Amino acid sequence: MWTAAFWGLVAGASLLLGGLLGLYAPASRRVVALIMALGSGVLVSSVAFDLMDEAYGAAGLDAAAGGLLLGAAAFFLGDLAINRAGGLHRKRSGGQQAQGSAPAIVLGTLMDGIPESVAIGVSLLAGGKVGWVFVAAVFLSNIPESLSASVGLKRAGHAPRQILLLWTAIALASAAAAGLGFALLRGADPNLTSGIQAFAAGAILTMLSSTMLPEAFEEGGPAIGLATTVGFLLAFSLRHLG
Repeated sequence: MWTAAFWGLVAGASLLLGGLLGLYAPASRRVVALIMALGSGVLVSSVAFDLMDEAYGAAGLDAAAGGLLLGAAAFFLGDLAINRAGGLHRKRSGGQQAQGSAPAIVLGTLMDGIPESVAIGVSLLAGGKVGWVFVAAVFLSNIPESLSASVGLKRAGHAPRQILLLWTAIALASAAAAGLGFALLRGADPNLTSGIQAFAAGAILTMLSSTMLPEAFEEGGPAIGLATTVGFLLAFSLRHLG
């Protein structure tokens, strides 16, 4: 459990790193968009080969497909509710958060990160060790997300201390989610663990396609497609070479 929590914290700690960069060393929006696209490509590859492949191998297509669709539906409905409550622009860098709700922004940001953390804990159950490529993918994708959001939150009038406390709290919640994901599912039926693994995959894919990639394209233009493909190839190559 503590190993899972540690790796969840490692992946989530990049939120704080991205927040620091956004507040004190902000990059151009185009650079942030390209990094976001690269991280998205890495995550897509990891979801396919580290989560779905393992879920299918352990429990077959029914559990993998069912979990994937349920995860996608759960994130879609949760994201819809968060957006309507004022969290629509939680990842934007232009200060649009001033028009939203602070609690909704916090809940939305937490919702974005929890599926990734649970997947880290469940991957220990499935394979006996953490998939370091998946952890690296989560780590990389978190940096531009919190960097962009921190710039926007600062422009919306939030104090840097509050922003950094937010990312610290979410990093700790990520560690707790990874640890609990391992502890609560230890000894569970493979169909259940595989279904939850696929559930996390569905939530992550829906998050990428509905938030990260559209926002990256808006700021980075057509080059985002190339950056996403490079990220996918990077994760694919590292997984097979490793």
